[in-house]
Formats: sequence, C-alpha cells, structure tokens
Amino acid sequence: MNIEEQNKRYEFLDLSLDSGVLMLVVDKPRSLNALDTKLLEELDDCLSSLRQQKDSVLKGMIFTGSGEKAFIAGADIKEMSVMGTLEAEKFAVAGQKVTLLLEDLPFPVIAAVNGFALGGGCEMAMSADFIFATKNAVFGQPEVRLGLIPGFGGTQRLAKIVGRNKAKEIIYSGRNVSVEEAHELGLVLRIYDKKSEMIKGANELLDQIAQNSPLAVSRAKKVMNRGNDLTVPNGLEVESEQFALLFASEDMKEGTEAFLDKRSPDFKGK
Repeated sequence: MNIEEQNKRYEFLDLSLDSGVLMLVVDKPRSLNALDTKLLEELDDCLSSLRQQKDSVLKGMIFTGSGEKAFIAGADIKEMSVMGTLEAEKFAVAGQKVTLLLEDLPFPVIAAVNGFALGGGCEMAMSADFIFATKNAVFGQPEVRLGLIPGFGGTQRLAKIVGRNKAKEIIYSGRNVSVEEAHELGLVLRIYDKKSEMIKGANELLDQIAQNSPLAVSRAKKVMNRGNDLTVPNGLEVESEQFALLFASEDMKEGTEAFLDKRSPDFKGK
C-alpha cells in the first residue's frame, strides 16, 4: 500500500508502516481525538481500503491516538448536541460501520490506549482484537450522563467481553473504569507504564503472531468473531468448515512439511 498517497487523503489520520506493521493514529489532539462525522468518514475510507487488500503482507495494525491525554475521548458532543433524530441515526450507523470494519480486518489489530477511551473511544477500542493500555488509561460508557446510550456498539460488545450484568452496571452508572479494573474484567490484555513501552509490546506480539500462517490466523479471527453471535453447535459448524478449507492451502502443506522436516516454515499466506 502507498502510505504517502493514503495520508494525503486524510486530515485527521496518520498512517505509517514499519516492518510489516501498520500504525494508524487518530490525530485530533485539540479535541482529544473526538469522533465527529468527518473523522468517521476518514476511518471508513481508510479501513475499507485496508479490507480490500486481500493479499496484504501486513503483520497487523496498531490503532492509537495522538498525544498523551487520550486514545479517543469520545464522540464530538458539540456536533451531537444539534442533531435531530435522523441525523443521530445516521451518525450511529456510521460509527457502527467503522467498528465492524475494524473487527473484520483480516489481520490482528491492537488498540493501544493511553488516557481517555470513553464512549465512542471505548467502543472503537473494543472492536480491536486486543486492547493494550498505559497506567493513565481510563475507560467507560458515560452516555447516560448526556441522556443517551452507547451508539457505536457499546451495549453489545461490552456485555460479550465483561459479562451482561457487569456491562449493565458500567453503562447504567456511566462511571469511569480504571485501567486496573479494565484488566481484571478482561477488557484490557496488558498494562504498560509508558506509551512507548506499550507500542513496543504491541509490535512484539504482532511479530510473534507473524511467525504463524497469516491465512490460518485470519481464518481463526473470522471464525471466532462469527462465533460470538452463534450457538456453540452452529459455531462448531463454521469452525469445521474453515478447518477443512485450510487443508487446500499452501500454508497448510508448508506447515506440516516443515514440522515433519524439523525446520522453520516459510508461510506465504496462500
């Protein structure tokens, strides 16, 4: 992918590529990276473009926010305050689409959270495969304090991650969730002292994952995400189907042959 050409298209996003890892930075520090219509449109365009790269050689993506104060502080309240019902529904659908695009990317995505990840920011982070966070990270779905409910998937994903009753308590109260509690609840995978250490840790995990078949990792992600919305028997059907299809792949042949030959595999993602 041509990073320079991509960056020219965006006002509030900054992309960089290093050793096969794409860094996607939301860059609106004056508003603590708040989500407005323009930013959602740019995220939609960027993620849709990435989704179409079926033969991508990317190891994965790190999704973060600029500055030290916020990952994404939430949705733009000033813009929301003047919306009518139809505008609000369109805004919610646009945000939900971005979360689905993040969730469906064919490679691992790590949300690297420092500072505030509230409302829409928490919802964006939950759409990644993993959340890494610094000690100053703060999570929450405070929409009820504004007379609203989460609109970018928070009512659905939070319950699946932390359990229904805990999600209800967090959403109904609108309270902030410390990074320590988020880790205990399984929302955050790893905690770091500094943002630089967090980014390094994210790269290390993506490097570790990249030693495996990218095709198999992509299929595992697809099956596990689909399984969230299925009964166990139906999820098992999807699993066995994808398991069988991988037997026709070059990666499966390379992986099994390398194991038998006692050598490291050279996966091509095919």
